[in-house]
Amino acid sequence: MTEPTLSTKPLLSVVVIGRNEGERLSRCLASVRGMRDPGGPVEIIYVDSASRDDSVARARAFGAKVVEVKPERPSAALGRNAGWREAKAPYLLFLDGDTVLHPDFVADSLPEFDDPRIAVVWGHRRELHPEHSLFNRALDLDWVYPPGPSDFCGGDALMRAEVVRSVGGFDASLIAGEEPEMCQRIRALGFIILHVDRPMTGHDLAMKTWASYWKRAFRAGYAYAEVSERLRSTEFPLWVADARRNLLRGGFLSLLLTVGASASAVVKSMLPLGLVMAVFLALALRSAWKARWKGGGFWTLLLYGIHSHLQQIPILAGQIACRIDRLRKRRRFLIEYK
Repeated sequence: MTEPTLSTKPLLSVVVIGRNEGERLSRCLASVRGMRDPGGPVEIIYVDSASRDDSVARARAFGAKVVEVKPERPSAALGRNAGWREAKAPYLLFLDGDTVLHPDFVADSLPEFDDPRIAVVWGHRRELHPEHSLFNRALDLDWVYPPGPSDFCGGDALMRAEVVRSVGGFDASLIAGEEPEMCQRIRALGFIILHVDRPMTGHDLAMKTWASYWKRAFRAGYAYAEVSERLRSTEFPLWVADARRNLLRGGFLSLLLTVGASASAVVKSMLPLGLVMAVFLALALRSAWKARWKGGGFWTLLLYGIHSHLQQIPILAGQIACRIDRLRKRRRFLIEYK
């Protein structure tokens, strides 16, 4: 990797955001340092959101330019905005501090921008340690999307800096879903969000508890409600159908489980709850079969099928919380699951 000098303009600005990432941040910055030469100088910008650990010192040790933000209401969008506004390169690579960059992704993906219609390029993000927990194993398949033009990207992506500037960057009022929301504004300008079939980053979900799983899905539901409401009347009404579908699926599963548990308590038999579990398992098996294109063995796909339905309940809770907050005109703070 070539570093910019006072007389050279960087080709790429890598914007890493983090909050209390610790060793994960060091691993992320080391992977950036170890990337294959993209064909020009690279600057590294680390944006820290009020960490209480030594993340800032770690970033400086890697030679990164450090930007510290201490907002009343932290958000990933605010951190990313602070980063690209400091960037000097025509191309931006956004990374979360808990990811590891594949050494070839940038060098292999920059030529995609030879097509002037391409504004965003993103590849495959996968879990670094799917074997560490059942949660990691199931959620690893959540990152798998078919390659080609897509509706949105995730937090790790290559972008044209001029396009990011033209749409005003990320919406810092969102506590989640800021990348998909910005992508709709980019698409409205006629640009393409391109998902390429190559490894991009490894991610450290580090999820070991039901509480963390619930919070992550709750945050997704909050984002569904917030983003879909904002984009409902636009050219690209992202997540409107998904939010509506979750209201039906989450409501149905919640009611089914409640009725099964109540019936078992009344008749003092596990049969009603067992029948409910059988219905749930059948739904999970159906989803696992439909997701077989994502790869993974039978048990991984079964876990993914269970997750696909189980998450609907905390997603529904997140949607409801967002709507209650909107009615009460209350702003919720960052929802962290780690």
